[in-house]
Parts: sequence; C-alpha cells; structure tokens
Amino acid sequence: FTRSIVAVYSTCMLVVLLRVQLNIIGGYIYLDNAALCKNGTTPLAPPEVQQQYLSSIQHLLGDGLTELITIVKQAVHKVFGSISLKHTLSLLELEQKLKDIRKVVEHKDSDQIASYSPLCHYLMPDEENPLATQACGLTERDIATIKLLNETRDMLESPDFSTVLSTCLNRGFSRLLDNMAEFFRPTEQDLSQNGSVNSLSSVSLPLAKIIPIINGQIHSVCSETPSHFVQDLLMMEQVKDFAANVYEAFSTPQQLEK
Repeated sequence: FTRSIVAVYSTCMLVVLLRVQLNIIGGYIYLDNAALCKNGTTPLAPPEVQQQYLSSIQHLLGDGLTELITIVKQAVHKVFGSISLKHTLSLLELEQKLKDIRKVVEHKDSDQIASYSPLCHYLMPDEENPLATQACGLTERDIATIKLLNETRDMLESPDFSTVLSTCLNRGFSRLLDNMAEFFRPTEQDLSQNGSVNSLSSVSLPLAKIIPIINGQIHSVCSETPSHFVQDLLMMEQVKDFAANVYEAFSTPQQLEK
C-alpha cells in the first residue's frame, strides 16, 4: 500500500514542481534574451544558475521522498494495521480507506487550515538551508540561485499551487482505483445470484488478495514509458493554466520588480 500510494504522491508532486520550475526559468530566459537584444546586460539566469536551480529537485527525490515514505507508512499502519487479512473489502470501502490515508498525510483532519499545502515540505529544502554556505561566502551565482529558490517557494506556498496539486492527486488516486476496479468485476455467478446493478459494492475481496493487486499498481504509475499516468497529469487544464500563469508572471519585468 505504501509503495503505490507514495508512487501517486511523488509522481504528482514531481510533475507539478517541474512545471513550476521550468516556467520560472523560461520566464527568466525570455527576459534575458530580450535584454541581450537591447544592451549586453548581465543575464538574470545564466546556464550555471539554471543548472544549480534545477538540481534542487534532488530534495524531492532524496530527503523529501524518504520523509514522505515514513509519513505514508504511518498512515497506512493507522488505517490498515488492525484489519485481518481475511477481512473482505469492496472497491467503495477501499476508496474510503485511501481517503482516510490521504487525510492523515495531507493533515486534512487538523483544525488549523494552512493557506498552503503541507506537502510543500517534501518539495523543497527549508528556507534556512537553501545551499550549503561555502567558507568563502556566497558567490553571485549562489545569490541568483537562492533568489530563484525563494521565488519558487513563494509560488509553492500559494493557494493556486495547493489547488492544482490537490486536483492532480485526486486524478491520480481515481486512476489508481480505476486500474484496481478491473479486479473487482463481478463474475457471471455473482450476477446470477445477486442480480445487483451496483457492481462496485457487490464484489468484495479479502485483504490478502487486495495486497498483490495494489502492489502491482506501482508499475502502471512509475514504470511505463511514455507514462500514461504522467501524460494524463500534464494534459489537465488546471496544470496547463497554472504553468502559463507562472510563465507570464516571470516573463514580465514589472511583475519581477514587485
């Protein structure tokens, strides 16, 4: 359960974070190109700054992912820990269990409503430690990278980002359940006995049979190339609109001065 749930979270987070980063960089490159045409001014984001900035994705793929796995594992234990392997669950009950896990991971059961997603913590390192400060102090390149990182952090802490990430996660988890629905199809015998139209709740499987099914989902989330899962997220209107807004904000000199 932890493996496949983390696969959905990390894929959605990676897709949205990269869209934000590439559109911020795109905005800066546009301004640099426009400035170079006029007068050879110092570029805002030279290639080495771009490289250093984009390598910050390593946090999500390293420490951020390790922390996320720990939190998801705890949530899975909380929700499934007391359930016997013989206990049967329908697809609707399984969907509810996944919602319960998401509530724990995304702090949806807490009273304080943060203006930004609690998942931001896994996306970028803390502000106090943006780059390992060298003994000789920060170079101009480092200062430019820190500026980009801080601007990205502001973007990730915006309500818009929170909404887009949430929409992606909803799509991701519904896709996970759609894939699993194949295994919950009623047999001819079930239909003749039951005659029920609502097949989603009519078929229940023991947890022992559900475990290999959900474990197999990690391949459909992470392993296909090109990944249908990722393409599905990239084609979502909310993701496209948000990416376009980020690009617009960072390719307008007046916006940057603010």
